[in-house]
Amino acid sequence: METKLRLLMTFEDSTQRRVSLSIDDPRPDLTEEEIKNVMDLIVEKDVFSPKGGSLEVVLEAKILETSTTSHDLVL
Repeated sequence: METKLRLLMTFEDSTQRRVSLSIDDPRPDLTEEEIKNVMDLIVEKDVFSPKGGSLEVVLEAKILETSTTSHDLVL
């Protein structure tokens, strides 16, 4: 079984749409404060402008853990 982690950061843009950015394999010791600081910096520096709108509001962040089990179907 393979387990992967992903940091999912969700913002609201200038057109009031939800926009998510994800980062694969975040540091295991990443703190909420570090995540919040980076998200605030992304908004402040206007780093991304998806579909022409600027990210304006930090909404939430989640660390997603997915497990994948492969099956060899050759019988």
